[in-house]
Amino acid sequence: MTIQLPTGDGGFKAYEPRLEPLAVTTGSPFTSRTVFSAAHVVADPFADVSPDSPAAVDWDATLAFRRHLWSHGLGVAEAMDTAQRGMGLDWAGAAELIRRSAAEAKSVGGLIACGVGTDQLTGPATLDEVRAAYEEQLALVEESGAQAILMASRALAAAARSPEDYLEVYGNLLRQATEPVILHWLGPMFDPALEGYWGSSDLDAATDTFLQVIAAHPDKVDGIKVSLLEAQREIDIRRRLPQGVRCYTGDDFNYPELIAGDDQGFSHALLGIFDPLGPLAAEAVRVLDTGDAKGFRELLDPTVELSRHLFQAPTRFYKTGVVFLAWLAGHQSHFTMVGGLQSARSLPHFARAYELADGLGLFPDPKLAEERMKNLLSLYGVTQ
Repeated sequence: MTIQLPTGDGGFKAYEPRLEPLAVTTGSPFTSRTVFSAAHVVADPFADVSPDSPAAVDWDATLAFRRHLWSHGLGVAEAMDTAQRGMGLDWAGAAELIRRSAAEAKSVGGLIACGVGTDQLTGPATLDEVRAAYEEQLALVEESGAQAILMASRALAAAARSPEDYLEVYGNLLRQATEPVILHWLGPMFDPALEGYWGSSDLDAATDTFLQVIAAHPDKVDGIKVSLLEAQREIDIRRRLPQGVRCYTGDDFNYPELIAGDDQGFSHALLGIFDPLGPLAAEAVRVLDTGDAKGFRELLDPTVELSRHLFQAPTRFYKTGVVFLAWLAGHQSHFTMVGGLQSARSLPHFARAYELADGLGLFPDPKLAEERMKNLLSLYGVTQ
């Protein structure tokens, strides 16, 4: 049996779906790497909302997906850009998500870290207002019992006039943090409003400022997440970190080699692609825990083609592919997104994502995934 998939050039190709999913196991906690999956939110498809309305979230399905990730040993990076933070999920929704997920993590013993930003600011802001917004969110995350991830701020990028402004704002936040945080450098390919972050569009100069922040407060920085999609730059930054400060790769193009590392070190992981790859990624890390880097790469390298497809430009719309795959995999009953973002990718894009994910054995029930893919195709007028 085959399924006809659109190819993007007006034609179709016959694809024969897998009959069985990839066999994965669960086991003991990871020992060689700390691994977070940045998890998506599940929209409430029955809410009468518009793309400009506050997010309507299906809390039961959203928390069930987090339990799925925890069951495989992955940590959850909550209220990050994968959860449509700043692209449909406002601060009120993010705050509720943080409270609920942190409580769920406590109940199951799951690892969780939550994004701290400034998205309650909706217009031009001063540096003092940016700092106050960060402080409000940091307090909420710490009160929830989760680790804080200091996210890049659109408001700070707009308000800062020099690298010193970044040093001042982040310095104040780190001095206030009660526990070590993760610093997140998100590149403009993920969010164009973050162009020139750390005070310069020259990445070498920006890197120097970023490292200055860490060097001034190494005891308050658990690690950094670098999302620049440049493997060598991440490696260079990793090698310049103070002792004890981790690098969590956010590079959805080059993660296997960065996690595997080299004779001078390695990266941990905090990745959006580990949302759809959760069980397979966990299996690979457990292989790496045994010292088998080759086996790790053999499992994870074949996933890069799918990741590069989902994260192709405009990269910020990768979330659409992530939720699409969660629907096909049976983690939610519908393909609806906060803010109507399910419309952000084309039918040929979905078809290729289905083909690549099915080829990897990512769908627990390949027949269900096939049926749902056919249903989507039929809505676009494709007959089988």
